[in-house]
Amino acid sequence: MTQTTHSRLPGFFTKNRTALITLLVLVLLPFIVGLFDGASPATVFVNGSGQSKFIQGLAIEIFILALYALSFDVIFGITGMLSFGHSMFYAVGAYLTGIALKSFQLDLLPTFGLVMLAAVVQALLFGIVLPRVKGITFALVTLGMASVFHIVVMSSEAGPYTGADVGLQGMVVPAFISPANERLRFYFAALIILVLVYLLYKRFITSPTGRVCIAIRENEGRARMLGYNTFTFKLTALMLSSFTAALAGFMHALYQPIVSPNVASMGFTVTALLIVLIGGVGTLEGALVGALVYRLLDFGLRRYIGESASFINGAIYVAFVLFVPYGIVGTWRMKSLQIKQGWERLTGMLVKSAK
Repeated sequence: MTQTTHSRLPGFFTKNRTALITLLVLVLLPFIVGLFDGASPATVFVNGSGQSKFIQGLAIEIFILALYALSFDVIFGITGMLSFGHSMFYAVGAYLTGIALKSFQLDLLPTFGLVMLAAVVQALLFGIVLPRVKGITFALVTLGMASVFHIVVMSSEAGPYTGADVGLQGMVVPAFISPANERLRFYFAALIILVLVYLLYKRFITSPTGRVCIAIRENEGRARMLGYNTFTFKLTALMLSSFTAALAGFMHALYQPIVSPNVASMGFTVTALLIVLIGGVGTLEGALVGALVYRLLDFGLRRYIGESASFINGAIYVAFVLFVPYGIVGTWRMKSLQIKQGWERLTGMLVKSAK
């Protein structure tokens, strides 16, 4: 048995070489950046200020976005359910964390339990309509639910708890995980959570349940004809998605000094859709790559261009759809960069608009 285990190790490392190298780079990243900035590993370890601390913060934002994008990909890319209200899953986690910490002075563990309980409730709420609607109708129903939640958090009645249109501010994050004083610890916690969730998702899509979810995406009628209760499988995917998005919202509230009502808007759902489209729908890895590209693009353009960044961002996303329709990861796997087809689509759009 020992010999068999040893013989499998080289194969495991060869098969997962890229993932393992990426993980190693992420583990060493704060210290590498610190060295280039003239800070010793000891300085980085004790959360000394500098470029390393800034990069850690940017990476944490990418990790949280990647979790959020993964949660969207499991229902849209894997199961084929388009939700326009996905931001509600994230916002419930963020707002509930902030309210529990600020208004009720709960400890971190009870707060996390409360967030996970809320994740179950909101998944069941979305699941109520699953037997009755699908496709674009499901998307519109979820948009309606999320819009109601957005109105509630913006209302003056909920203002003492949610901060209304100003946003929820003044949360007291436990000192042991505070991103201000324990940035490196928060960085590694966020990285570990992302890796564990990603591995869980990989296991999910290769499991019998995940295979049925993929079958539902391809042809729900045929899956039902084969005897599968598609409602149960779609609800399972919704539950997993809700847990992950609420977890991302929980981390957002701990990291950011303010929970803005923008995270409950449809625009934030579009953010998840854009990230998945950039990376590759239904690939899982695409959610990670898309989050990296999306955040770095937004940060770089806003830093060097300012207010014009939104227009250029939009043009880049259109270019992605035209020339990389399968996303970065999907295109890499298919070895099919559609430059010629993209120019043909763009020319066709311009000709139609001219007429």
